[in-house]
Amino acid sequence: MTKELGTRIIELRQSVVANFNAGHWEEVGLLTGQSETINTYPRLLRSLNWGDEDYAGNVLGVLHQIAEADPKAFNTIERYVNEKFPGESEYISAKPAIRRITFAPNVFSVPELSQEPELAVVMMPFGAEFAPVYKAIRRACKTSGLRCLRVDDIWEESIIIQDVFNLIFRSQIVIVDFTGKNPNVMYETGIAHTLGKHVVPISQSIADVPFDLNHHRILKYLDNEQGLAKLEERLATRLRQLGPESEE
Repeated sequence: MTKELGTRIIELRQSVVANFNAGHWEEVGLLTGQSETINTYPRLLRSLNWGDEDYAGNVLGVLHQIAEADPKAFNTIERYVNEKFPGESEYISAKPAIRRITFAPNVFSVPELSQEPELAVVMMPFGAEFAPVYKAIRRACKTSGLRCLRVDDIWEESIIIQDVFNLIFRSQIVIVDFTGKNPNVMYETGIAHTLGKHVVPISQSIADVPFDLNHHRILKYLDNEQGLAKLEERLATRLRQLGPESEE
């Protein structure tokens, strides 16, 4: 597959995730002769109907499959989307939306940046004692086909919170470590949730997870060699469910 085709698939996925319902998929299947591929693709329509987090990944997967098997069918889908949803603004959420809103933040500037499906960003305390944790997270990302960044890996803006916002905005997945009840991590988690990103929470102690968030599944880990190895393994499994390798 060429880089150009890969870019087209990703761009088409964004518009499909933002706009498609089950009826649109049925129409596309009839127009392209790909009804069987669409209807039998694992979890595609189920994740759409239930609003599951893996819907975007399933859309990317089925578009990838159609593009490789029948380029003419993929071109037809592109034309259908462009005609059906002309002039759509960029979709920045990692999951489908039942209702979309437009917002204009006061604290941040909305960046002129593209979404990066392979980007996972990490929000965590910066103390030296967390260096081994970050290394384990980076290894988990690498084995899952993701590029991993933390805000101290970049310096693009004069205001650090703008760099934070830009990173979250660009990303598909945000890994947050609640260990120590760090207030910055709490704030950054709120940004990620508001932007509709896949948030993967981890913590050394469930007691450090805010009450409003402790109903989410948390990857609890121990801060030792064995514990970090276990974190790396479990985190990689979760990332593969959300990241680009899930579409293969």
